[in-house]
Amino acid sequence: MLIPVRCFSCGKVIAHLWDRYDERTKAGEDPGEVLNDLGIERYCCRRMFVSHVDLIDDVAPFSVPREI
Repeated sequence: MLIPVRCFSCGKVIAHLWDRYDERTKAGEDPGEVLNDLGIERYCCRRMFVSHVDLIDDVAPFSVPREI
């Protein structure tokens, strides 16, 4: 789905960095170097970026509001 606002382990706010990380890694940069440049040093926060799977495009077509 969407990247969590905070790291699950330490609570650091990380969601605002996702767009820059995603753009740079899709452009072919090394994910580790990008995380270093963005200031993500803790391994728990790095895990949040590296392990994230963006599923919003797969789920969105099925979210149809029901009438009551």
